Amino acid sequence: MNALVIGASTGYGLASRIALTWAYGAKTLGLLYERPADARRTATAGYYNTVAFHQQAAADGFFADSLNGDAFSDEMKAEAITRLKSNFGKIDILVYSIAAPRRIHPTTGVSHQSELKPIGAPYTGKTVDLNREVIAPVTIEPANEQEITDTIAVMGGEDLEMWIDALADAELLAPEVTVVAYTYIGSSLTWSIYRDGTIGRAKDDLKARVDALDERLADQLGGNAYISVNKAVVTQASAAIPVVPLYVSILYDVMNAKGINEAPIGQMRRLFSEHLGPGLQPQLDSDRYIRLDDRELQPEVTDAVTERWERIDTDNFHELSNYAGFRRNFRNLFGFEVEGVDYDEAVETELVF
Repeated sequence: MNALVIGASTGYGLASRIALTWAYGAKTLGLLYERPADARRTATAGYYNTVAFHQQAAADGFFADSLNGDAFSDEMKAEAITRLKSNFGKIDILVYSIAAPRRIHPTTGVSHQSELKPIGAPYTGKTVDLNREVIAPVTIEPANEQEITDTIAVMGGEDLEMWIDALADAELLAPEVTVVAYTYIGSSLTWSIYRDGTIGRAKDDLKARVDALDERLADQLGGNAYISVNKAVVTQASAAIPVVPLYVSILYDVMNAKGINEAPIGQMRRLFSEHLGPGLQPQLDSDRYIRLDDRELQPEVTDAVTERWERIDTDNFHELSNYAGFRRNFRNLFGFEVEGVDYDEAVETELVF
């Protein structure tokens, strides 16, 4: 199995790459946009994640290759095609997992900046002040039309279409190829800022384009394109969305108590073992979504989270949520507070994959 993972250094993209490698022995080409170390500073966490992935994959006898650069660019698409032709052959599965703040359009040269804003009216709610660790009110003004357009340009489905076009022109899509992109819906507590906001509008664009790609791939190659709706997780991108850190802190406390919480690797293990692995037919809802958020949206979970949300304040903050766990998980993303690590031990920082 040959897999191309676009957005492979953190979160669901990295988890997908791990699951495909160790569950199916897939040869993977991963694309990432991370800063390597230099004489003045260490590399980004995603860069070191990729180094560690390569080291473990090599130790276990798996083939992996990675490209570091702007996946939105024509140059990166051309370089990926060269690597695929040299080291892989046709792609059996493409995972699209980009969460980016900015995109320079490869045709127009215009720089588009994504915005995390509501649409139509201001959003007023509660959030965690991450510096003071108190519950505070938050008001976010609605996006204008240009901000909506820009967010769709960054986080919508146009770039995925461009990848499919480039790979098809290079005859690198295998018969019965599978394409999967990721999205999030969540509970009604986050809809104003997410599902009904600028990011949600971009995800609507992604959905429409994926549905069109599904028809095209089915006709031409017997392939398919899907969107997997995943559960809320602690990522650098999600922590930047007002409301989400508080929501996740409560959600994880509820789901952990019920023994149904999943980290990204657990979600991707379930995605490929139950839906998208060789010989499997994915279970789809009426909108053609794969629903990995089913546990997050169980009524007993959403009811418990909503009940806590309505009465949480600074005084009962730590009692009604697992903010300490959220903070630890967030710091883990960057290599801090990881169990078993001796932070006094000298390490080499200028590594390559």
